[in-house]
Amino acid sequence: MTDTDPDKTSARQRWMAILARASRGEIETLVGAALPAHEILKAPETGTVMVEGRAGGAGRRFNLGEATVTRCVVRLENGAMGFSYALGRDGRKARLAAILDARLQGEDADGALLAGVTLLAATQAAARDRASRKAAATKVDFFTLVRGA
Repeated sequence: MTDTDPDKTSARQRWMAILARASRGEIETLVGAALPAHEILKAPETGTVMVEGRAGGAGRRFNLGEATVTRCVVRLENGAMGFSYALGRDGRKARLAAILDARLQGEDADGALLAGVTLLAATQAAARDRASRKAAATKVDFFTLVRGA
């Protein structure tokens, strides 16, 4: 597999999205007690990004506002580089997510670490489903009665 292989790219995009949505505690559980030896190439730094929205979810784009984001870049001893972006100001979460990204690109990609990320994805999907069902339960259907038709 080459670095430009779409299957590898989409798998990495999936796990990075999962890690970005995970809580710091969930990421700490995946990393484990012992951090692997790593070099911090870009220390966690916080900035803002513009968040875009769409009218009705599919309409025209508009600037919704700014969000605080923390990013980090690390390199493991084996040379694998990991990147992360995390909403908020949690530098430790960003650093741990970058370490996981680097580890997932290496020998751990098919092992227990990937299974942990897959389980985390299932947990996140279940939470989204619960929230969606809860919101659907409060849905109100409006209709119009026509008089004298």
